[in-house]
Amino acid sequence: MAIEERVGDVLRDRGESVAAAESCTGGLVGSKITDVPGASDYFDRSYVTYTNAAKLEELGVPREPLDAEGAVSEPVAAAMARGARDGAGVPWGVATTGIAGPDGGTDDKPVGTVYVGVAYGAPWGTGGSRCAVERYVFDGSRVEIKAAIADRALADLVGAAEGS
Repeated sequence: MAIEERVGDVLRDRGESVAAAESCTGGLVGSKITDVPGASDYFDRSYVTYTNAAKLEELGVPREPLDAEGAVSEPVAAAMARGARDGAGVPWGVATTGIAGPDGGTDDKPVGTVYVGVAYGAPWGTGGSRCAVERYVFDGSRVEIKAAIADRALADLVGAAEGS
């Protein structure tokens, strides 16, 4: 079963939905989710926030982590996931921010580096809201890296939803 189908099965079973915040994937996460018929049952929207200004304006990502650590960082991925979740008013937010290449990498953040954030908003008063971010490095062409990132983001979302 394709990962995008698994996302649908898990979220539909839970009666929950997701919003995506995408930088390096440029809408590919949302596109993959909507490749599945009936995705409107569990997919709300995708924010494509390629620039720092877009991350700030659309998702409320604070300037401080963007300035201090750059867009490709754990705190920015977390803020993006939370911003998508809260901005859309849905239980789940998934975010991607990375370097798809072929240029732009550094020793600390080589081409293929990505941070994937998954945020869950539990019912008010339960104290169960949370956000997790993972760092990955993928190899390949720009298109291959973007595809790997999108699949990994969906797999992380499924893992988080199944674990809650």
